[in-house]
Amino acid sequence: MSESTTYECMKYRNEGINRALEALRNGKMIQIYDSDTREGETDLVIPAKAVTYKDVKWMRKDAGGLICVAVDPVASKQLRLPLMADIVREASKTSESLGDVVEKDGDLKYDSHSSFSIWVNHRDTRTGIPDLERALTIRKIGEITEKSLSGDGVRFGNEFRTPGHVALLRAAERLLDERMGQTELSVALARMAGITPAMVVCEMLDDENGKALSKENSKEYGKEHGLVFLEGQEIVEAYLQWTGARC
Repeated sequence: MSESTTYECMKYRNEGINRALEALRNGKMIQIYDSDTREGETDLVIPAKAVTYKDVKWMRKDAGGLICVAVDPVASKQLRLPLMADIVREASKTSESLGDVVEKDGDLKYDSHSSFSIWVNHRDTRTGIPDLERALTIRKIGEITEKSLSGDGVRFGNEFRTPGHVALLRAAERLLDERMGQTELSVALARMAGITPAMVVCEMLDDENGKALSKENSKEYGKEHGLVFLEGQEIVEAYLQWTGARC
């Protein structure tokens, strides 16, 4: 996309996309459903820099899945965030047991590889697990992502330590051209919104049947709480429009 393209000039054919981008610019929560043929899950999604402890509480109580932060691929490379599978694969050279469990081709039923990186706590936290401390770690991930993309010389280890309680996800290098998971879908939306591309995602689970919350029930929850609900394909189509835009 041309550097002259401004986010304000973009209007999408899909009004849901426009409302979602506006919500994200205002630091609000939205919902993303990936697809029926992938994980078949709806995530609560919010910009990392906007997260408060109340948002962490909301996600752990009403969503119930894993609270992760998806990081832009350019920032991930600059911050030298590794893929967890690569870490374990390297460690397996000296531990046969790790070699037995490291992710291999064909292991995942929904994709070719996982986007998991390391788990971290910010160095200003104590245990890292209370909502207030997780919120701090998440916001700081957003801040360091922004700094790395602005060209500031930052060292990830100066602010974070691992193991920790916030899972990092490293978006695929070519984003939606390579992978269409919640990681890439949320980061693509952040780019389109013109906000820092570090996004919190948390799967919505069903308390009654032990499965992912169905798309229908997720939509109903969204209506009750005033959340924009997007499907992955809607984001893919809007992202194609954005990448080809000339304003």
